[in-house]
Amino acid sequence: MHCASGETLHTVYHKNPFPAQGQKRQAVQIWIATKKALCYNKNCMVIRTKRGRSRQARPDDIVDRRGYEVKKSTNPFRSLAYIAVGCCLAITLATLFFNLRLFYVCLGVTAACGALLTYLMRRIKKDINSLLTKMGQALTTVQRETMQTFPIPVFVCGEQGEIIWCNELAQSSVLEHEETYGRSIYTILTGADVTRRCPEGGYEVDYKGRHFTAYVTHASAESDPLYIVYFFENTELKRYAREYFETRPSMLLLLVDNYEELQQNMKDNERTRVMGQIEYTISKAVTESGGLLLKTERDRFTVIIEERNLRGIISSRFPILEQVRAIETENKMVATLSIGVGRDAADLEESERYARQALDMALGRGGDQAAVRGASGYEFFGGVSSGTEKRTKVKTRIVATALAELISGSDNVLVMGHRAADLDCFGACVGVMRAARLMGKEAYIVIRRDKCLVRQEYDKLLENGFEGMLLEPEAAELLVTRKTLLVICDTHVRNILESTRIFDACRSVVVIDHHRKMVGHIDNAVIFYHEPYASSASEMVTELVQYFGDKLRLGRLEAEALLAGIMLDTKNFVIKTGVRTFEAAAYLRRIGADTVEVRKMFSSTMEAYQRKAMLVAHAKVYRGCAIAVSPDHDAPDIQVTAAQAADELLNISGVQASFLVFGLNGGMSFSARSMGQVNVQIIMEKLGGGGHHTMAGAQLAGIDGDKAYELLIAAIDSYFEENSRK
Repeated sequence: MHCASGETLHTVYHKNPFPAQGQKRQAVQIWIATKKALCYNKNCMVIRTKRGRSRQARPDDIVDRRGYEVKKSTNPFRSLAYIAVGCCLAITLATLFFNLRLFYVCLGVTAACGALLTYLMRRIKKDINSLLTKMGQALTTVQRETMQTFPIPVFVCGEQGEIIWCNELAQSSVLEHEETYGRSIYTILTGADVTRRCPEGGYEVDYKGRHFTAYVTHASAESDPLYIVYFFENTELKRYAREYFETRPSMLLLLVDNYEELQQNMKDNERTRVMGQIEYTISKAVTESGGLLLKTERDRFTVIIEERNLRGIISSRFPILEQVRAIETENKMVATLSIGVGRDAADLEESERYARQALDMALGRGGDQAAVRGASGYEFFGGVSSGTEKRTKVKTRIVATALAELISGSDNVLVMGHRAADLDCFGACVGVMRAARLMGKEAYIVIRRDKCLVRQEYDKLLENGFEGMLLEPEAAELLVTRKTLLVICDTHVRNILESTRIFDACRSVVVIDHHRKMVGHIDNAVIFYHEPYASSASEMVTELVQYFGDKLRLGRLEAEALLAGIMLDTKNFVIKTGVRTFEAAAYLRRIGADTVEVRKMFSSTMEAYQRKAMLVAHAKVYRGCAIAVSPDHDAPDIQVTAAQAADELLNISGVQASFLVFGLNGGMSFSARSMGQVNVQIIMEKLGGGGHHTMAGAQLAGIDGDKAYELLIAAIDSYFEENSRK
């Protein structure tokens, strides 16, 4: 049996190995650290000395397997100590013939070394005897023999993790015959604590290129507690498991975002060249990544790829997005690609479903990006461009027809936006409400006056015949029936609705929104009209109204509310403005919208203007982003003032984006704006918010201005670092 240094342990009995009945068998257990293999022989009554003589065995005798006496030595370092002292004496005597003073110095050093070595030898001997005695007290002979022949590696450790004993299999398979004296189990079992309860799955151990699973049990002892560690080698199993996970297939769905636009604005030869180059770029990227490419439609591709190769694509942040974007066309139109990835799925069917959901999410966020859908959620890459405007209105006409049918078949219509409604949200709600009333249905807007940002416009409508059409959520709940239609404008996220109770109570829901799609969006809508390329929800409602019929014509107040919403989100037709934006504005102007009255909606008080000027004056520029922190918490109209200040900061030369941080309702809020070079939605998503490419926001509870500023700086740094790796 092996002791802590890997040597054999032996027990020698007294002369009377077979006591009379009722008497205990007397035995003396001798634990010696020696390199020689010792044997255990119950009938060893006579031993032979090295000189070939025989004599009676004594209680302290140790014999080898042949029955020969073995010299007792409990300190394997004694010989080395003797050699060291002898060398020192030889050197000292040699100096006697050269320099008497040097001789005395060497003699003193030798004496000191001799004393030190003597002390160390005694200490080592004491430690060895203590260790071996502890082992002898803790384990009985049956226990030692049982664990010695145990078919798995076994270690016995003390409370501090010191290895007291190990069987032959542990010595050979785990330690590979390394010295164990004075060694800790934690050199093998890193990151574990043998004194604590062992996890149900054990501890995973990687040692010298081999893999084990270790389990720890507590062994009761008469003195100090002992811990038994069992090692199960699973190197091959781990290798097969790793190979299995590395080769698991994942599905990717690729879509050319603006295929129709590329086809419409090119000559035949140019169209063929560009599409061929796009297909070649995709095929080359997939081949280099070890995937399988299949073209399913003229603008869609399916890719099957192993996990190890997909991991490389994700770590490089989908370089194919930039490669497709770099393809040149005659009309300077940029080709963009959207990618949906289904990862960590149980099978290919689930992976394909994940990939479709991810592709829908990528398109809902404006395209030109990759969305990875796994078991734990979504991860997004790209999205640096502002998206391509869809000039066809086929989808708008289809949605308008379906919405008109839903309105006609409902008992009443409730129109609701997000909390703290702005001009775009309010204008879209007014447009839908008036259209439903013109169809002969009772329609109402659900809004809290004291929480909204449009009190001036709210009061203006009340003064012009809208009494009873603008309801608080508590009053609107009383109107909900089984056939009530709820139309949600300017948001698609349940958590920020004006009233989640009304949303939960309504069975028919329609969503009209232009913000980039967020995780956790409303997924039970009858109609989910989501166009991230649109400038505003007011623009989308204006287009829908035009397809409701020639007899349905909005009034001047509704037209002005819609135009104000468009002007707010486009910054007076500067940001995210396309051809359809101007067409919608022209329609509103044609039906009576007064631009002067609309401009008055953006006026503010002198106090608000002064607060805005103060915020702009104290702004700092960091990495091309202007950042201002409001010192006042819950100031009057701070949300409107902060948004206006963020817009003003964009007028500063060299500023690509602006961020306003202000205190609201016990937390901190962020208002972000951009000219298009920086995607502020991605930055705000890092803070738990959202929005779209050029306008976004976020709210954080329980922090102060300094902490909010630090988090914003970290989010900006993360955004630029991610884009620099592309």
